[in-house]
Order: sequence, then structure tokens, then C-alpha cells
Amino acid sequence: MWGLVRLLLAWLGGWGCMGRLAAPVRAWAGSRGRPGPALLRTRRSWVWNQFFVIEEYAGPEPVLIGKLHSDVDRGEGRTKYLLTGEGAGTVFVIDEATGNIHVTKSLDREEKAQYVLLAQAVDRASNRPLEPPSEFIIKVQDINDNPPVFPLGPYHATVPEMSNVGTSVIQVTAHDADDPSYGNSAKLVYTVLDGLPFFSVDPQTGVVRTAIPNMDRETQEEFLVVIQAKDMGGHMGGLSGSTTVTVTLSDVNDNPPKFPQSLYQFSVVETAGPGTLVGRLQAQDPDLGDNALMAYSILDGEGSEAFSISTDAQGRDGLLTVRKPLDFETRRSYSFRVEATNTLIDPAYLRRGPFKDVASVRVTVQDAPEPPAFTQAAYHLAVMENKSPGTLVGQVSAADLDSPASPIRYSILPHSDPEHCFSIEPEDGTIQTAVPLDRETRVWHNLTVLATELDSSAQASRVQVAIQTLDENDNAPQLAEPYDTFVCDSAAPGQLIQVIRALDRDEVGNSSRVSLQGPLGPDANFTIQDNRDGSASLLLPSRPAPPRQAPYLVPIELRDWGQPALSSTATVTVSVCRCRPDGSVASCRPEAQLSPTGLSTGALLAIVTCVGTLLALVVLFVALRRQKQEALMVLEEEDVRENIITYDDEGGGEEDTEAFDITALQNPDGAAPPAPGPPVRRDVLPRARAPRQPRPPGPADVAQLLALRLREADEDPSVPPYDSVQVYGYEGRGSSCGSLSSLGSGSEAGGTPGPAEPVDDWGPLFRTLAELYGAKEPPAP
Repeated sequence: MWGLVRLLLAWLGGWGCMGRLAAPVRAWAGSRGRPGPALLRTRRSWVWNQFFVIEEYAGPEPVLIGKLHSDVDRGEGRTKYLLTGEGAGTVFVIDEATGNIHVTKSLDREEKAQYVLLAQAVDRASNRPLEPPSEFIIKVQDINDNPPVFPLGPYHATVPEMSNVGTSVIQVTAHDADDPSYGNSAKLVYTVLDGLPFFSVDPQTGVVRTAIPNMDRETQEEFLVVIQAKDMGGHMGGLSGSTTVTVTLSDVNDNPPKFPQSLYQFSVVETAGPGTLVGRLQAQDPDLGDNALMAYSILDGEGSEAFSISTDAQGRDGLLTVRKPLDFETRRSYSFRVEATNTLIDPAYLRRGPFKDVASVRVTVQDAPEPPAFTQAAYHLAVMENKSPGTLVGQVSAADLDSPASPIRYSILPHSDPEHCFSIEPEDGTIQTAVPLDRETRVWHNLTVLATELDSSAQASRVQVAIQTLDENDNAPQLAEPYDTFVCDSAAPGQLIQVIRALDRDEVGNSSRVSLQGPLGPDANFTIQDNRDGSASLLLPSRPAPPRQAPYLVPIELRDWGQPALSSTATVTVSVCRCRPDGSVASCRPEAQLSPTGLSTGALLAIVTCVGTLLALVVLFVALRRQKQEALMVLEEEDVRENIITYDDEGGGEEDTEAFDITALQNPDGAAPPAPGPPVRRDVLPRARAPRQPRPPGPADVAQLLALRLREADEDPSVPPYDSVQVYGYEGRGSSCGSLSSLGSGSEAGGTPGPAEPVDDWGPLFRTLAELYGAKEPPAP
């Protein structure tokens, strides 16, 4: 290891903070300068590789803090000292020749507490290390240059009012950036600068506590406390910092409610209905929130019957309302007491109670115009049914409370009596029947009667009148339902066939009091046994009923016990059937043997279907014949050609040469010889229409007329080719009876018309044709 660092002893003696290191350094340096045993180096107890420098030192020139020296340095100037590491060359510089270390600027321990550097001695000429490098530390020694600070300030705290002395409020904490391990620079002491005598602070911990008892929120709700932290243990010369603590007193229920006045007076009109607000009572409680919630109650029974009091939605005010209808004529004022009580009471503050207060209330009832008042809230009347119109039912009565002598007019609201069953006397309120009533149709009639003051039609009141229709015995008993039952042909005598029940619509003739009686005597086929509860049992007698095809009709007499007693007769149908072993019906005789002349339902349906089909075919046939006759009718008397082309052609025409020979349809007798001259073109429309030949005089000959029209069509270049017309002009030849058509009858070999029979002589079947073509013209006058 290269030679030990030698500190400048003179510098060590003058550097106050390093004076304690001077003696050891000298001893160590002397041991390296003279020979001696190596064990002497182990006796040192100090750390040689640490230097100290005081922070914030500001001298006129760089300050010498130490010196490096190697044993190989003989003072010949061949040794060069090098310094590397943190701050080397900037904060710390070294004299390469002497090894003196200087600090060039003021240091702050709070920014950097120590610097680690590396020292080495090398040959100046060759830079060859003369000693191995050695690491040492320069520590910045702290001074009291930082005041305490409160990083979390300012503070806000809450403490309940009326708290005891010493109640903890909050803890404040200050921080000092100085070194707490060196001196008292970071030793803090807390004191209260502002906030006495209400609060105190622990000097060491910074806990703020209450200093006086019974702090009242209603007197002062918020306090501003200033806390100071001072270093150097609080001694003179130390630095200090302060913060504020805003202390708010939270509310507790320590104040009872209090009415600001002892008497409250209100007024209300007598027409105010239940629930109407009369007034508002406000008891004062300086507490807040739930601690100020109150409940109100009426102490006296006199007021609680007519009025009620409740708390508003905020829970602070009392709302006095009407509980039942008021009447100025009966009572004009009410006096009672109202109590206000806190709903939430803290037992810790009962000594400050009682937490309630009482006030007096007087309510005056004011008179108001009132409608007539009925003597009853509702009326229940009764009348017998079937009474003649004008029968008295009852009477309603109303009076004007403001003026009892004022006349009242009565009427029945139409919607309550739509059938107009009742009438009422307008002057006295007497109700009478307008039509006979039937209890079995309607038992109750609910009327609404209106009472109106004659001098003020706006003052009117209503009342419900229920009229019950009383019953009288006016309906004979009858069976509850039609009975159609059966009995097995193998049934034993005395077997129950059916339970028959009676029904009496009258109330006085109750169904349970109806007696039933059947046929009597030894020849009766069935027995009726009265059960005396409005029913009877139909039994098979000891002598079995003789077999028969038709069902038995059992007569039953029903009689009630009303006044007067009424009776009726009913019939029960009983069929004798063949049954299976399990008792179910296999077949009944009336259905097994049908009448020989009867037809079943299926046969009737088949017959109806056939008749309907035949009718449909006949209608279809007639329609087709009528359509064909209409197609064959001649449409115009003058234009025979147009009448001919109206026939339907089902053939293929001239171009359809495969289906039939078109020449077979041509009439050789009706064809005219070709006209002399060049043939007329039929593919172009001629410029002039060929003149039409006049009709020959004399009696009309159908054959001659058709031949004439046919020739005109052949010679007319404006009509279609002849074959289109000729198709319809011939009906064929070879028939033994000849042709019925007149198309070829007027043409001979020479083309002159022959004798023809008048169309009128053809008979009634050709009457229409005679009217069209062959009618004889009436003689000229």
C-alpha cells in the first residue's frame, strides 16, 4: 500500500471541527517516518480515510481541508497526486505537486451528505502508479440551517362540543431537514401561539387537546389554533415553523326545544274538511341535524278530537290540521296545549333537560254559508213488492243550519233512478213508488236525493237512500232444473232413481219449505218421497214398471208454505234402459226400435245432397244454352256480312291445311264468275270504294239477298279475302232433309233468283228471322 496520507498538521490544529483528529494523525504520521515494529499500526483507533467539512462555509478563497503524501515522495518533484470520484475537479481540487485538497464552493448537507473519492500517487514522467489507489470519504458536517416545516398543514379537525378537558383533537407533525444524529438541530418542541386558553399541544408529540370544558357550539362553532415547532430543543437561536389548525365543534343534543311564544291563535272556517291546514307551530332548537328533530302532540283531549298535529318533512315545525268536520253553530272555539319534544335524546346530557316545551293554542271557528244538512247520514227504507204506484216508501228531511226557517227543495238525481221507479215530493221529501216493484227482478234501489236551498241554488247537499223491496209469495215453486233420467230394466224395487230439487224464487216461500208429492195409489209406476228439505227422491216401487217403448212421464206437485200457499205441477221424464253389468247404459228402448216410416239423419243428408247437385246441373245447362243462343242472334238487319262473321270459327283458317280441306267449305253454287278485266289487288287499300248495288224491289228473298251481299263482298277490294267470309257461308250438303240455311237458296246456274217461299209462312219458330229479313212491307197508301 502506498504511503499514508499525511494531513497538514497546522491545518488540523486551526480547523476547529477537526482538532480531535490532530493527535492521532500526528502519531500515525510519525510511525510511518521512523522504523519500528509493524505492530504499532494496529494500535490506532481512528478511521484515516474520512475527512469532514462544515456545510454552508463561504470563505474568500478555496479552503484547505487536507493533504495527501506518499512515502515514495522524496520531495524531488517526481511524484504527482491524482484525485477522482464524486466532485473531483469541481467541488474538490488537489495540488498535484503537494497533495493539498481544497473545497471550491459552499456545500449543503441536505443536498448531499458525503462524497466518495479515490486518491493515487503516480510518477510524473511516466504516469506509472507509485502506490495502489486508496478510497476515502469526505463528509459534510451539519449546521442548523433548516427550519421545521409542517408538510400536511394547514389542518382541519372536529371535536364534539361540551367535550371534557384533555380530549384529543388532532396530532400535528413537523419535519426538520437537519441531521437528527448531530446536535440539536433537528430536535423539535411544539407550542401554541394562538388558541389559548381553549386548546393545548403536547410539546414532544404535537397532539392538540382541549384545554377548557363545556365549549358550546352555539356560542362559538369554529376556532383557529396556531401551532409552532422550534428546533434546538426550543432554546434561543433555534429555527421555527408554524401551521394552523381549524377546529370545528360538532353538535350534540344539549339544548331542549323552546316555543318563542306561549300562546298561538288560529282561525278556520267551519267548511274546512279533514286534513285542512289550520296553522304552523315553530319550536326553536339551536342544535343541528338529528339533534334538532322534534315531535309535536296535543295534550288536551278537547283539541285532539277536532284537530291533529304532525311534524313537517324537515322535522322542525308542527302542522296543525282539521281532524273532523267543524260546526260553527255547535262550537265556535277550541283551546288546548301542544307539546314539542326532541326525538333523539343523548343520556349524557340529560342534566341539561327536560328536552321538551309546551305552548297553548286557541282555534276560532268561523261561520260560512253551508248547504242543507240531512237529519241522517244515510237512509234505509223498505216497501212491499207489487204495490200500486203512489205507495208511500218513506221521507227524508234536511234543514238549513244557517237559517232553519229557509225552505228546502228535494229531488232525485236521474242517474240514480234510471228506470223512474220512485218519485219524491219537492216540498217535504216524501218518497213514493212510481211503478209496481218486483223483488225477484231487483231487491235494492240506491237513490241519491238532492236537497237545495230555494234562495241559493248553489247550496245543495246529497244523501244516499237505500230502498229494499220486500218479498211476498207471488211465485209458485218449480223444479230447479229439467230432469230427464233413466232406470235399468233390471233395477231392484225401491232403488233410488233421481234426487229432485225444488226452487222457490220468493223469499217468504223458502225452497227448503217446499213440499213435493208424486202420483199416489197402487197403480203408480214410480214413488216420490219428500225429503222435507226442498228435495224429493224418485224411487222404483215394489211393483216394477211394465216395459214400454216410450219414456215414462212422472207428474210431481210442488207446494210452498207461503201466504197464500202456491203450487205448481212439473214432469220428470224416466226412460227404461238396458244396462251393462257395471250399471252403465247399453241402450234405451225408445232409441233401439225406430218407426218403419222414419228416415235416419244420414239418409236425409244424402237426399238433400243429390237434390242440390241436380239443381246445380240444371242451372248450368240453362246458362250454357242461353249463352249459345245469344251468340247466334243477328245483330243488324242491313249488314248481312257483319252478321255472318259474328259466328265463332273454331277451325284453323286458310293456312291450316293439315286439319281439313278448305275447299270442302266453299259453296260452288254461290260463287260468282270472275269480273272481266284485270284482277283486283287485295293486298292494298283501293282509292275508291266499289258502289253498293241497290236492293231489288219486291218481296225479300233471303237467298237472293245473301247472294247479292256475297257478291258485293267479293268485288269490294276493301274487305278481307273471300275465304275468310266463305268459311261461314256454307253448312255442307248431302243431307236428306236439305240445308236449313238460305245462303245458297237464291242462286241458280244462271245466277238469276228462283221462286222462294215467304219467310212468314215458315212458322212461329222463324218469326224473328221473318222480322229481320223477310217481313212483308206494308202496302203503300
